[in-house]
Amino acid sequence: MQGLSQDEMLRYQRHLSLPGFGPDAQSKLKQSGVLVIGAGGLGCPVLLYLAAAGVGRIGIIDGDTVDLSNLQRQVLYTADDIGRSKAAVAAEKLREQNPNVDCIAYEERLSIDNAMERITAYDLVIDGSDNFPTRYLVNDACVLAGKPLVHGAIQTFSGQVSVFNFQGGPTYRCLFPEPPNPEDAPSCAEVGVVGVLPGLVGLYQATEALKLLAEIGEPLSGRLLLLDALSMRHETITFERDAEQAKARPLEWIEYNCDSSMAEDAVCGIVEVEPRQLQADSSDYQLLDVREDWERAICGLPGAHLPLGQILSGTADFSSLGLDTEKPTYVYCKAGVRSLQAAEAMQAHYGFKKLKNLQGGILAWAQQVDPAMPVY
Repeated sequence: MQGLSQDEMLRYQRHLSLPGFGPDAQSKLKQSGVLVIGAGGLGCPVLLYLAAAGVGRIGIIDGDTVDLSNLQRQVLYTADDIGRSKAAVAAEKLREQNPNVDCIAYEERLSIDNAMERITAYDLVIDGSDNFPTRYLVNDACVLAGKPLVHGAIQTFSGQVSVFNFQGGPTYRCLFPEPPNPEDAPSCAEVGVVGVLPGLVGLYQATEALKLLAEIGEPLSGRLLLLDALSMRHETITFERDAEQAKARPLEWIEYNCDSSMAEDAVCGIVEVEPRQLQADSSDYQLLDVREDWERAICGLPGAHLPLGQILSGTADFSSLGLDTEKPTYVYCKAGVRSLQAAEAMQAHYGFKKLKNLQGGILAWAQQVDPAMPVY
């Protein structure tokens, strides 16, 4: 039956008996290849359901390893997997789930050097990345390769899903021509995400992928599905193809972080510093942690502590912390975004004159200076 083995017919019988799906659609899944970029919160549910559905070949690209903080939402992994390659572990578990699926692990990050080689080898791409440089790189490579792209993004309690570059439809750049200001778009590492949200959004992504591969239903091309998990409300907005933004362009890696340009630093008086610069500083400086109490309980550096919210409220009492507005002050958080917000408020409203933002935050400190420090 349409190239399906007896085992596959038994495994997929609910698909085979489904009106509008049947053996033809199942065979199309078996003959298809999907590249999933990122085996994290979004990638885990996507991978589980693509493999269960019988997609013939699944590529998994992720250069990260499993850590304890992943287990709150990345449902493919267990405590025994901590320290192991996400891509390798995911491939192993998908093979156990469905031996009929060919799972290929790429233990690397997507880059300008490998994007075209990886993407051209598959029929469809699903983006489960968590940063804007990768999203723009994926979009541009899919445009060059002529591959449809299923997009998903999450933050706190909100998520979004769309389909780009499908049969001449809009691309990611048609909806988002330029990345937002980093201060306006903190990562999930900074502001958090409820653990079930990646599952919800990832399942929408998997559904769109199966529809495209099986050639059924109406894809989310030209439409952006917005999900608010707190109210469980859904909203769909439409958008058009922008011929200029949809043009094929050479691949580039967008430099995107909380670091201001040197000109901006000179104007605002806030200097971005690397962890090793702080480590080498022997002057009489002061250090301020603007993370939440629970974060500081996990790890931190010696110095004062005042959560960002109190600083932004305009009522923070820095003198009670022993901080002098005239002394050089390093400000840090988890990844460098909240600390930059705090430094700007400290300069504008509290009179601090010599502010330095720790680029990359405590995560960068742990990576570059103190690998033994717990991270989260």
